[in-house]
Amino acid sequence: MLSKIALILTIIGGINWGLVGIANFNLVNFLLGFAPVLERIIYIVVGLSAIYAAYDMAKNK
Repeated sequence: MLSKIALILTIIGGINWGLVGIANFNLVNFLLGFAPVLERIIYIVVGLSAIYAAYDMAKNK
């Protein structure tokens, strides 16, 4: 269950970075720019999810 959540959050983060690179559009900032603390929490959670997903992938390899 945790692996699936981490994967979904990592994909969302990847899509956001893709939008930043292609169109200079930060979706997280667009949706949560009014709440900088919440925006920062989202970035932290997505980053932790990527770390967990990498660990899980290495563990299961």
